Amino acid sequence: MLFAQEIPDFPEQVSVQSFADNLLYVLAASAVVLVVAGLILIDLGTAKRRNVLDLTVQRFVGFLIGTLSYFIVGYAIWIWQFNSAFAVDNALWQAIKDWWLGGDLMNNYAQNVDPALASNTFQIFASFLAVYAGFVCVLVHFAGAERLKALPYYIMCVGIGGVAYPFVLYLTWGSVSPITTRGTHDFIGIFVAYIFAGTFGLMLARRLGPRAGVFKPHPTLGDRGAPYNLGLTTVGVTMILFAIPFIALGCGYWFPDLGYFGISLTTSGLGVVFNNVFIAYAVGGLVGALIAYHTKNVIHALLGPLAGYLAGTAAFDVVSTWEMALIALFAPLFVWAVYEWLYRNGIDETKVIPLGLGAGIYGALVVGFVGWGDKTGGFPGAEGIYAFQNAEINPFWQLVGIAVTVGIAILSGLVLIYGLDKWIGIRVPDEEEVEGLDEAYWDVPPVGSDIVLGTGAGPTAAPMGGAPSPEAPTS
Repeated sequence: MLFAQEIPDFPEQVSVQSFADNLLYVLAASAVVLVVAGLILIDLGTAKRRNVLDLTVQRFVGFLIGTLSYFIVGYAIWIWQFNSAFAVDNALWQAIKDWWLGGDLMNNYAQNVDPALASNTFQIFASFLAVYAGFVCVLVHFAGAERLKALPYYIMCVGIGGVAYPFVLYLTWGSVSPITTRGTHDFIGIFVAYIFAGTFGLMLARRLGPRAGVFKPHPTLGDRGAPYNLGLTTVGVTMILFAIPFIALGCGYWFPDLGYFGISLTTSGLGVVFNNVFIAYAVGGLVGALIAYHTKNVIHALLGPLAGYLAGTAAFDVVSTWEMALIALFAPLFVWAVYEWLYRNGIDETKVIPLGLGAGIYGALVVGFVGWGDKTGGFPGAEGIYAFQNAEINPFWQLVGIAVTVGIAILSGLVLIYGLDKWIGIRVPDEEEVEGLDEAYWDVPPVGSDIVLGTGAGPTAAPMGGAPSPEAPTS
């Protein structure tokens, strides 16, 4: 014998077909990690030089905390919907016993698990959703970049990854979630990721206030100062665009001889989904570039492809490619509108809030009209409201999905933002912000200088992260 062991109890769990299915979700989970790296580069490129190390460490640690927090019991909360669909006694409690971090189904080898209880794919999918929880924590951090204390942020990551994210996920994402079975549709997580992060981020940015020198000169710093390296931001966006198609493929099911279905079991196709993602990039990116040239603000050129993508995250699996092009055409305009509103109101966040509350809400609504009447929800073998494709996509239930997500985000913000601010404070002290967080927390002297000429506090800031000009006068 090649292997000196008994034949597995359930060999179908480790078949070639099972391996091929699982590989789809392994790639999707790994792609989320690549997106996190891209997000770190995006804000790293626009941060002040004296904060780049602390910014990177906070994001990285927050991602790990959010991922671990979800693993503890968050996946069990998502599985709750399937136990309800198949009338399992004490559906939530049984899900927790099976799928918490120490649960039997989470920890037994797949070949020893009865596929009637759980397929091998369910184990793999836990990691995909867990790293996505960490990804949401990284999105939220954009609203507090360069001024949010590490400890309260890490506590926020525990609350988001372990409680808020699992419940939004349970309610809005999956074929037998409570509102999917009534007609709410999502594909890549427009509700749980982007609308949630946009709402929570808005509350966080308002509570923290702007960074020193962003909207008016600071007595020591002058205006905001030079970014570390805007080229890193472009690299970060490109990394995200590369990774997204792999994530999209993991947001569905592949049934041999039947085809590809979206996560809510909408009839779809891999080719259409793949093409929709790239047409959204292209159309959104070109419109964003036009806005950038019109406003002389380069940020819109970088937000454009992401705006197109967010507008399609709920729709990639149910719209044709020409429809996706039309949807993406208007997405950067909504991002621009929210961006301008934030600026006029002195709110210091230019990425996650415009994308989440601009393109995100637009995309969540528009699929309700474009996909109106398309069959969705349910699961094969279930009955009643949980029967396969028993529901239809419609605008009303898309609004319900938005309302549920915003409501949970506001409740989370009241506890995790306002509560923590009252308890331990969430903004770094003024003197630490002035001297730089790298020096304050890591004893790392700042690289170069980002002090603006004329403040009497240091050399002229070098553009794009280069060395100060030799002709620049010093104080």
